[in-house]
Amino acid sequence: MIKYIEGDIVRDAEQFELIGHCCNCFCTMGSGIAPLIKHKFPEAYAVDCATKKGDKLKLGSISHTVDATPIIINIYGQYGYWGRNEGKMDLDYNALRSGFKLIKQNFGGKRMGFPMLGAGLAGGDWSIIERIIEVELDGEDVTIVKYVP
Repeated sequence: MIKYIEGDIVRDAEQFELIGHCCNCFCTMGSGIAPLIKHKFPEAYAVDCATKKGDKLKLGSISHTVDATPIIINIYGQYGYWGRNEGKMDLDYNALRSGFKLIKQNFGGKRMGFPMLGAGLAGGDWSIIERIIEVELDGEDVTIVKYVP
């Protein structure tokens, strides 16, 4: 069961053992929630940059911090970020699903927080994303933080 709260997941990060967000495969962290994560948790950006920039094979994988609290998970759920400029969706639902499977496999049992990832600039449909989370993180302690400054 997914819980919903309002707030700022970056500001209130200490509520969680793990925070996940959706990334593109180009190591940019330049828009949406990503630059806020990059600023507060520079290790999240460092582990992103340690992956191969522009590698389409990253789709569906994750990278994560080691020494940060909470653990920050970069979910490679979109290849690029320019589709929105053409009215196209950048989010890849199958890649997002694979990322959540990896989170459960490697980090199950942790208190997890996510923004409404993939539904903003990436153009995904939240009802589809929510269902993916329900299925792939079934039985986990998952909170979605709806951004309210």
